[in-house]
Amino acid sequence: MQFNPTTIIMLVLLVGLVFLMFRNSRKRKTQQAELATKMVPGARVMLSFGIYGTLVSVNDEKVTADVEVAPGTVITVHRQTLSRVVDDETTDVDTSASTTEDTTAPSMELNGEPVYGERVDQIDEDTKRTDDRRFDER
Repeated sequence: MQFNPTTIIMLVLLVGLVFLMFRNSRKRKTQQAELATKMVPGARVMLSFGIYGTLVSVNDEKVTADVEVAPGTVITVHRQTLSRVVDDETTDVDTSASTTEDTTAPSMELNGEPVYGERVDQIDEDTKRTDDRRFDER
């Protein structure tokens, strides 16, 4: 039996893909098991649709969870919507970028255009003249 290089490459790729599928499956199972151990009443959780709350109880038979989103406001959700346990020490937003910027200087780009979201208080006279000419030509 003779193997050409294309057949060998295809077999190696197939074995590699199967290996990656099993590895990802195992990794996902360990993450789910870790998440299940952290899902205890009193834990601060984030739901898959972005609501933060405190886990009150989990009902395994009905596959539901009660989450307190505000003092005295408890909602019942499907257990799969509990996406993660939120640690108070970690934050998702990187605040280091905002502290390094100089907020006193205007943040204009090199070509003189304002940065997206920046308010422009005064209209440049050259821009106004160019705009007037453009409308006069019509």
